[in-house]
Amino acid sequence: MNNKSIEDYGYTEFFKNQTKLYNMKEKDLIVGRVIEVQRSQYKIISEYGEENAILKGSVFFYEDEDKIYPSVGDFVLVKRNLYGEDVIYKVLERKTKFSRIDPDSETEQVVATNFDYVFIMTSLNHDFNIKRIERYLTIAYESGATPVIVLTKLDLCNDYETYIERIRDVCIGVPIIPISSVTKEGIENLSEYIKPMKTIVFLGSSGVGKSSLVNLMASESIMKVSGIRECDSRGRHTTTHRELIILKNGGMIIDTPGMRVLGMWNAQDGINENFTDIEEVISKCKFSNCHHDSEPGCKVKEALENGNLSIERWNNYLKLQREIEFAKRKENIRNNKSSKNKYNKNELDLVKK
Repeated sequence: MNNKSIEDYGYTEFFKNQTKLYNMKEKDLIVGRVIEVQRSQYKIISEYGEENAILKGSVFFYEDEDKIYPSVGDFVLVKRNLYGEDVIYKVLERKTKFSRIDPDSETEQVVATNFDYVFIMTSLNHDFNIKRIERYLTIAYESGATPVIVLTKLDLCNDYETYIERIRDVCIGVPIIPISSVTKEGIENLSEYIKPMKTIVFLGSSGVGKSSLVNLMASESIMKVSGIRECDSRGRHTTTHRELIILKNGGMIIDTPGMRVLGMWNAQDGINENFTDIEEVISKCKFSNCHHDSEPGCKVKEALENGNLSIERWNNYLKLQREIEFAKRKENIRNNKSSKNKYNKNELDLVKK
């Protein structure tokens, strides 16, 4: 028996209210949290400690084609198996999540769920990229969690204030914390986020220092760390899969593989939140259907001409909008195919009867 309760792992009233709808005792189910996913194998943690788990086949593979599959951070209803792997019956509704478009299947890929903060991590070196920060910030807002920008490798930078000023121009009101995992400078400023029962997800490219920070927070070397190429400051992938790490103080971190390309998925609300300055300018255009091209009274053109809006930020806004529209089209195509398949299946069942 574990000496911790499921509440210690972030199980709040939001999830408790959901389990009230199920007769847990009748089905002999308990609540667990997914801490690792590798292909079809899952590792969960509950009041009984860590266990391996598999999906209930009749539930996930036959009942509903649109079944939600577990991801790292999910709370799940599980039947214990004292002689083998536990069996996952259901994924509880998520409080927060972020997804990307799968580069292979062009469908939604859920990266992490049920976190409180998003640490957007970038190095104070050649990896620094404002457009990528804007992308990550859009996804963070869409997730429903609180974003925090963490600038790593402070010990290698002499003019970090310049970087901070550049970020403040596009990330209004977002905390910006420069740190060094080597000298531990600035680490104390992260303490207000790394708290018992709170979960943080790390986002950033390979080599930005995610694994080094995890090791520092855990006070032990639990993640492999590799160096970077000096010529371009790019690192090698050290995290190969997503997992939830439980710290000694009760805080939790979801580390993710470095993702230099993070395709947008259903992040319109995140764009609206991240680009409020642009949305406000657009709202002042003379025509509601303004294409911001040659229409009279276009406030976007005016802002670009007088310098109140940078062309780089405007172009990045348009690029992210195009990515979202692309993802929507792909999802609509997939949903239409799914509906058609269900219709044909129901029609076949009627014929059989």
